[in-house]
Amino acid sequence: MSIQQIVENALKNGYLTPLMEEEVGRLCESASDLSTEEYTALDRLMGALLTGEVKAVARKQFINVMEELVLSEAINQVAKQESKEACNLDIGDIAAYALNRLPPLYATTHEGADYQRKRAKEELQSLIAQEVTEGIESYFQRPTIPNRRPLEREQRRDILKNMTDMLKSLAPD
Repeated sequence: MSIQQIVENALKNGYLTPLMEEEVGRLCESASDLSTEEYTALDRLMGALLTGEVKAVARKQFINVMEELVLSEAINQVAKQESKEACNLDIGDIAAYALNRLPPLYATTHEGADYQRKRAKEELQSLIAQEVTEGIESYFQRPTIPNRRPLEREQRRDILKNMTDMLKSLAPD
């Protein structure tokens, strides 16, 4: 998607999502020079953010409590497994396997997160442990893929970081 298309979507919907913001940053970073149209689109976006016509959506207004519970269980099980035998397990792969088979538990407040944690520990702890165990078994059975590229947040140049910071500071709450 182009910068102009992203700006048009933001203007049409009234929101600039974190994904849209990252895509604009990636496009700006990868381009050696921006065109006049791209600069104009970015200027329109800045104006819309300043006037409140477009609202910047916060990066994360909610959490999935299941992620922390699965990660904790995966760390415990991997530590036990690695103490028994010489192996190097990828906790991220194992946690992703389990999370894909468990229900999400989203919360938007600390109280909601506490409720979801308590509920999960009472009702889902054995299922979480089972899925993590199956994730470890699956990890041993899958073939090794050479040159895997793990997900990493791309490094941004200072100008892109400054642009993001400025957009956040100018956007209405």
